[in-house]
Amino acid sequence: MAAAFRPGNAITLLRSGTEYFPALEEAIDKAQREIFLETYIFADDQSGRRIADALARATVRGVKTRVIVDGFGSHDMAGNLLEDMRMRGVDVLVFRPEVVRFRFRRHRLRRLHRKIAVIDGAIAFVGGINIIDDINTPHQIPPRYDYAVRVEGPLLADIHPVVIRLWHQLHWTHIGRRVRQRRPPPPISKLAGDRTAAFLIRDNFRHRRDIEEAYLTALENARDEIVIANAYFLPGLPFRRALTDAAARGVRVVLLLQGRVEYFLLHYATRALYGALLAGGVEIFEYRRSFLHAKVAVVDGQWATVGSSNIDPFSLMLAREANVVVTDTAFAGELRDSLHKAMEEGAVPVGAHWKTRSIPDRVLTWTCYGVVRFLMGVFGYAQR
Repeated sequence: MAAAFRPGNAITLLRSGTEYFPALEEAIDKAQREIFLETYIFADDQSGRRIADALARATVRGVKTRVIVDGFGSHDMAGNLLEDMRMRGVDVLVFRPEVVRFRFRRHRLRRLHRKIAVIDGAIAFVGGINIIDDINTPHQIPPRYDYAVRVEGPLLADIHPVVIRLWHQLHWTHIGRRVRQRRPPPPISKLAGDRTAAFLIRDNFRHRRDIEEAYLTALENARDEIVIANAYFLPGLPFRRALTDAAARGVRVVLLLQGRVEYFLLHYATRALYGALLAGGVEIFEYRRSFLHAKVAVVDGQWATVGSSNIDPFSLMLAREANVVVTDTAFAGELRDSLHKAMEEGAVPVGAHWKTRSIPDRVLTWTCYGVVRFLMGVFGYAQR
């Protein structure tokens, strides 16, 4: 489905939790009517408690405060925090609760991976940042590197209904019957800035490929430069061809990928793609200063996207995701500068030495890739 671009938005780029959490907390503290928050992870740590306290303060003021967390992502992270929030008046629902932890079914992987907050139908936050400390990482290597955006303006007319719809669907499934709920006020979608943007989601119904198709269209139309920063990168053949075709046209194609091992299998499976991409003229940088969690891209210094969607089978075929696409040279330039700075200060290029790596490393890489392909086949997604 083609993206509906809306002009007149104010969109602010937020870099990692150091900028995101203060902005989110401030918006929550100013809320007067309603708060919707969706997240994959809501961790019982300093940042999680900070946002939970802000949500609880809002309920004291009479604000309707609704939170959805994913049953897998928050299963081992939330601790007693979710129950504490409920006791303080916050409505909390769990998307697909983990009842049997180790039962492998295809539908089990359909998770709520998007990160959205909407306050009073007037302000929205969309991005890749979970409610978790930047320093809450394996081996405590700070800070996690990520992005989100703060949105005001006509784009709220697209974001607001999405969060309301999911809340009502989950509320019905949790209580087993429909309850008549008062229709919330319409979003405040008046002109707020000069940036044109679209809100894209991925689900398993009408919007299965919206985010992937937006990427492919941007790559196919690129004429100068493509910069993609993505934490978990394992695209299908059409996406890989779009990258190498762009490089063949003379477009500079740069990938900023995860350099530290967070998820062993996916990390080494991703590296199986390096050889073909490098041979096709694609530049690859591995971010090693900390853990990369970003899911962003800039094309030709004019098209940019920030969101929750990785470029891997989980995000592109299974999970619920949300991205904002912005067509604005100032915004795209700001994000591009931030990515190039990250490459200069925290990443290493993958160059000609890639062909000379050891045989054990090659065996490990292709074994992991084979296992991932096998698992995709088990779940019915290998052809894509």
